[in-house]
Amino acid sequence: MTDKTNIPEDRIPVIVGIGEIIDRPKEITDGLEPLLLEQALRRAEQDAGAKLLGEVQSLDVVNFLSWRYRDPEKLLAQRLGIAPAHCYYGPVGGESPIRYLHEAAKRIARGECTVAAVCGAEAQSTATKAERAGVKLAWTPFAHDVEEPKRGAAFQKPLAAKLGVFRPVTVYPFYESASSAHWGQTPREAMAESGTLWSRYSEAAAENPNAWLKRRYAPDEITTPTADNRLIAWPYNKLMVANPSVNMGGALLLTSLARARAAGIAEDKLVYPLGGASAEEPRDYLLRDQFHESHPQNAVLKAAMDLAGGDGKKFDAIELYSCFPCVPKMARRTLGLSADVKPTVTGGLTFFGAPLNTYMTHAACAMVRRVRNGAKLGLLYGQGGFVTKHHALVVSKTPREALAQETSVQAEADRNKRAVPEFVTDVSGRGKVESFTVLHRRGGEVEHGVVMLRTEDDRRTLGRIAASDTATLAHLLNMDRTPVGSLGEITMATDGVPEWRVG
Repeated sequence: MTDKTNIPEDRIPVIVGIGEIIDRPKEITDGLEPLLLEQALRRAEQDAGAKLLGEVQSLDVVNFLSWRYRDPEKLLAQRLGIAPAHCYYGPVGGESPIRYLHEAAKRIARGECTVAAVCGAEAQSTATKAERAGVKLAWTPFAHDVEEPKRGAAFQKPLAAKLGVFRPVTVYPFYESASSAHWGQTPREAMAESGTLWSRYSEAAAENPNAWLKRRYAPDEITTPTADNRLIAWPYNKLMVANPSVNMGGALLLTSLARARAAGIAEDKLVYPLGGASAEEPRDYLLRDQFHESHPQNAVLKAAMDLAGGDGKKFDAIELYSCFPCVPKMARRTLGLSADVKPTVTGGLTFFGAPLNTYMTHAACAMVRRVRNGAKLGLLYGQGGFVTKHHALVVSKTPREALAQETSVQAEADRNKRAVPEFVTDVSGRGKVESFTVLHRRGGEVEHGVVMLRTEDDRRTLGRIAASDTATLAHLLNMDRTPVGSLGEITMATDGVPEWRVG
């Protein structure tokens, strides 16, 4: 096998161990803190069947959001009794587990280390319940003096914040509406595609013993608003968004093929990273050229396809990031996959659960199991921010050529970017809908609508639709005709916010 590659075995990276832990305490005070990832790492070592934790020279820890620590990577290393040369705790990003896994593999291929670990965990379910109940948790003291990690909202324009479109659940609908209109779908057809796709994620979760919600949901259950499945921001109900209220930890161990064989690790446990790619959009989503596709996503997925001979159908196991339906819907089209695609080996961020930045750690564990059980070529695609950061990694049952060290496809993504319209806030006149959403309160009533508009001179702005403007809202929410491209009148409200009315 390795003679074919002409690569020394000590420069061939392999994933050898996976570990996961799910914590469902009966009492709040029994809940494990996010450093439960120590247990996940020990399970990964047990899965590998070789004592490797003491040899870890590269340790990457996914960013925590449910609890704040000072230098958590060092705390974890101390618990494990190791002092890795590379000991890293990174920024917020849903793509980060795949990036860390890829970078660890490249480190091994460069000969910089022999054993590497990637891990992440969250305990948002317990942390939220404790806060609501006023219960003090006997965890590592919360590091109040450590700066809160910067998330997507920190990079957005004041008008976006004022209108409430600065959080994932209110920003992704802009991509949903714009992309479905671009594909020629009616909102009803787009909703049906989302329901069917999300139902497939739930099917995978129902079969995953580590999933938070272990049952299959029918498409109509997902797309129909109810008291338990409330509409949050059109067109997304609760069952169409990520579920962060979970307690989960995941970990992977990598080593060189030479070390794996010396340790006696069974060949059928080995999974080989073949390569991948990364690229990003601007953090401020209003600085993008359009919203019906993502140039970085396209570039990253096309680079992954190149590792599969240019054909996305060659992947027989796939994980498409699933914070909101628009992401895998765009991705499967770029990959050239049909609507009946099986988009996950894990279960998705709604049903498996969304331990904030570290879902893809669990997806990588699930992919390793799938490849061990017979899949030949797997694709892991992670995404972070607001369709902002993208990373893909291809894994296989067998190695190929040397792992590439230059993996950014940013130049390719930027080449496809068109002119970005100037953003304005003091505007009046005619405005054309580029995309839209409608925000809803917890009781189901409309809070207000938000339209992304192009002005007559092709500048961009955001406009509000008051809850009392039922005619304009009805126009936006027509299930049989997209409002994208509609013309209307922009006026400035007394609070300095542009408002839009159809007609």
